[in-house]
Amino acid sequence: MTVRLGLDRVRDEGFRLPGAGRIGLVANASSVGRDFLSAPEILLGINGVRLDRIFSPQHGYGGEKQDNMIESDHGTHSVTGLPIFSLYGEVREPTDAMLDGLDAVVFDVPDVGTRVYTFLITMLHVMRAAGRCGVPVYVLDRPNPIGPRIDGPILTPEFRSFVGLSPVPLQHGLTAGEYASFGRTALGIDVDLQVVTMNGWRRNLPYDLTGVPWVFPSPNMPTLETAVVYPGGVMLEGVNLSEGRGTTRPFELFGAPWIDPRGVVGEIVSARRASGSNALEGALLRQVSYEPTFHKFLGETVHGFQMHVLDRKSFRPVLAYVEVFRAIRAHHGRLFDWRQPPYEYETEKLPIDLITGSTQVRQAIEDNVPAVELAREWVLELDQYREAVRPHLLYSGGLV
Repeated sequence: MTVRLGLDRVRDEGFRLPGAGRIGLVANASSVGRDFLSAPEILLGINGVRLDRIFSPQHGYGGEKQDNMIESDHGTHSVTGLPIFSLYGEVREPTDAMLDGLDAVVFDVPDVGTRVYTFLITMLHVMRAAGRCGVPVYVLDRPNPIGPRIDGPILTPEFRSFVGLSPVPLQHGLTAGEYASFGRTALGIDVDLQVVTMNGWRRNLPYDLTGVPWVFPSPNMPTLETAVVYPGGVMLEGVNLSEGRGTTRPFELFGAPWIDPRGVVGEIVSARRASGSNALEGALLRQVSYEPTFHKFLGETVHGFQMHVLDRKSFRPVLAYVEVFRAIRAHHGRLFDWRQPPYEYETEKLPIDLITGSTQVRQAIEDNVPAVELAREWVLELDQYREAVRPHLLYSGGLV
């Protein structure tokens, strides 16, 4: 089945814009149509569209910046010669001057379905700035590549940051257009928002069957398999374990030089027998050793695991990684510890709390609470979230 992206639709059907059609485009190198042609090139070929400038999110337009808090300068688009304004540098929200003279802002950046992934947070910042300037925002919608499942705790207001603004769970289940609509309501953003929906997409359609090309949206999101584990794997950024940066399988591979994999697995098996529930359902945890070529534990031998997802429908990434962290802490004690600030421009709160959206997950791991028991506390708030986002869903199928 071939899905027509919002970008494909405006190319095929034209694009009605206000005023003279002078637009700023939020995009990066992964913003491509079904034939891999870039969003700037596609928009420049549409009658009535005057692409004037480009805005780039975290990692730079080309996706060249490897890690968090590595800022990008303003630049020039190599193909079109248009100016690129970085929204991950001296500012993370467009200034009034950056929006001056525009008739609309168009957003077209792939997301990976995880609250912490900053592209949709940039979208919310753009919406807020555009609303302030009276400029409408058009979101060219794309699939959520990891589907309709929701998982993890809801972000609490006191932990809002550049890795979380909207009250959504770590795995949020929404497309960019749905996320924009819900975020506008939840955060009270006063902006004229228009979503160009996809044709042929339904929520339970596996990304592999959409016909939409996978172009890695950031340096450490190389494959669809990475995106599948990322809602849980991103928590590795909040602890003193390697998250697999410096390998070819980031967020799937993780560990530390001091980990005893067999002992950790023993802790997981004991908890599974005691509870009768499998926090790693749909996955296989394979013991590995590796040497990162950069980042944490550069050049050292790391012992740990690879998270192999065998069944995407039953796999709950947040639950799985929380349980592994609990087992590592239970087996190794304070050798397993929390990364200290700064993290994504926050200098006081612990990164793990910013990532998970509260202190709940950290405290449960410190108290050796099995992940399946912790997850029972999420049930009511996830049900409330399903109801809150229902009016904003644009495609068939609900959240699971």
